[in-house]
Amino acid sequence: MNNQGLMKALFQWGAAFTLVVSGALWAATGVDLKQSPEVSGTPEGAVLMPKQQQRMALNYVNQPPMIPHSVDGYQVTTTSNRCLQCHGVESYRTTGAPRISPTHFMDSDGKVLSNVAPRRYFCLQCHVPQADVAPIVENTFEPSKGFGK
Repeated sequence: MNNQGLMKALFQWGAAFTLVVSGALWAATGVDLKQSPEVSGTPEGAVLMPKQQQRMALNYVNQPPMIPHSVDGYQVTTTSNRCLQCHGVESYRTTGAPRISPTHFMDSDGKVLSNVAPRRYFCLQCHVPQADVAPIVENTFEPSKGFGK
């Protein structure tokens, strides 16, 4: 095996080892959501997520809903999306989470896809954890009529 092949193999084994160790550490410090009194969800064995507050009202038409729970540690990669474990069409009924919008299955040409469209897959680009805090920068924003209540 040449030097470059050896380095590549060592790097791959190192990366695999790192993933295994980090996964074990995460599992060891993970929270048992079944023990949390504020979980939302229904059937036994469902993936449950603590709901930390009620959903805030939207301020304008087509505003992406804000997230009423923490997203710390959520993994959203090209192969895995933690949000869809609760909000996906296969699981929302058992978790009690709002279902992902049908608009998230349309590509930029309006074609309906069988999976979440790539431009809508990374949820945290539009949806943010909500917080009832003062604005960082002073502003004069007013919600649209009938919104924000």
